[in-house]
Amino acid sequence: MNIADLPNAQAVFVHDDPEGLSASVAQRIAELAAQAIAARGVFHLALAGGETPRRCYEKLRHLSVDWAHVQVYFGDERCLPAGDAGRNDRMARETLLEQVAIPSANIHAIPAELGAREAAARYAAVLEQATPLDLVLLGMGEDGHIASLFPGNPATGSMAATVPVFDAPKPPAERVTLGLGTLNAARQRIFLVAGAGKRDALEQILLGKSLPAARVAAAEWHLDRAALPGR
Repeated sequence: MNIADLPNAQAVFVHDDPEGLSASVAQRIAELAAQAIAARGVFHLALAGGETPRRCYEKLRHLSVDWAHVQVYFGDERCLPAGDAGRNDRMARETLLEQVAIPSANIHAIPAELGAREAAARYAAVLEQATPLDLVLLGMGEDGHIASLFPGNPATGSMAATVPVFDAPKPPAERVTLGLGTLNAARQRIFLVAGAGKRDALEQILLGKSLPAARVAAAEWHLDRAALPGR
């Protein structure tokens, strides 16, 4: 199997390690931000949670980005109290957003503390003014899930802009996520996938299994060598 044959991939980049992957994607984000701001005056960016994006954010904060013209959104959020250590927005604030000169009004957190249904409805209204997003960053779970769209969960089949998630296989069971339609409508989609734990899901995608990650169209995939199947 050739990783370059990843279904729906616009491009596949293989990096030696997570550090190289993170540095490359951080540079790519900075480039796309500059292009969007030059063309449209604003860069609408949806951030991902997880450890691989965390490394990327730590590098991105040192690059030249016109943060005053960046609007930040989130691909998904866990239904936990505001400020909880398990929330994606807290990780993003600590590693990136509190370290750069971005106005607080430019950060659009998902109000997941209100519960999945209410938060999804409110965030859909926020996104109406922002879509299509310029860039969505995505990690991938070991089961092939993206954001909070898990294999077999009804949320994966929803065409809503934002989707309440119940019975997620990882705690907390209640979440809010951008729908596949919103993800696929973005001008750019970038995956950050690192570690041997991701090999099986990538192999299944290569074999044609319709995992949530395989349903993201024309994505730019950044992988580290440890994640490559067949090693």
